[in-house]
Amino acid sequence: MPAPFATGERKSVQKSPLAQRFRGFLPVVVDIETGGFNCVTDALLEIAAVLVEVDPEAGWRRKATIAHHVKPFEGARLEEAALRFNKIDPWHPFRLAVSEAHALENIFEKVRQQVQEHGCSRAILVGHNPAFDLSFLKAAVDRCKTKRNPFHAFSTFDTASLAGVALGQTVLSRAVAAAGLGWQEEEAHSAVYDAEKTADLFCTIVNRWDRLRGPAAPESD
Repeated sequence: MPAPFATGERKSVQKSPLAQRFRGFLPVVVDIETGGFNCVTDALLEIAAVLVEVDPEAGWRRKATIAHHVKPFEGARLEEAALRFNKIDPWHPFRLAVSEAHALENIFEKVRQQVQEHGCSRAILVGHNPAFDLSFLKAAVDRCKTKRNPFHAFSTFDTASLAGVALGQTVLSRAVAAAGLGWQEEEAHSAVYDAEKTADLFCTIVNRWDRLRGPAAPESD
């Protein structure tokens, strides 16, 4: 019996409503906590990626969070001011931190699965002032020589800009509060909490816009 797909032939996957919304891009919300502001010299200490989905009744919402505490790479710089701000002890024995390579491979694998499942062309990083997170992500990819990075190399969705337009607020905590989502300051500045709140903010804004504009025309191939 012949193989269902010849060598080099790719199975055609129908685009899901999620893929159709942003012309084939899969939004993935990412937050990264670090030991400073320089993506080349300073340690990446936490990373969280939030997958989203479209529910027929509820609209856009959070689906799953993949997160890791990360060991500082060899020779990484750790600024005391940054550690005081994010309250991270890089050497705490209960952090259960993993290497940058392990964290990236685990997150990228799950993101690639979602890209394929939804018929997307690529993932796009969603973040609050995402240039920072994308720069640290790309620097870690370069250090680890990680293959098959699913994220777009330079395009992002910025919830600071979206919230400024939709809610009149650009600071994450104020935008989240303005959206009626609640904010706990004592939980802030962990990658998981900030990523999940950013994801809730992103979904809330997209849902409000979609209700205003009505049904979108189907995407043509």
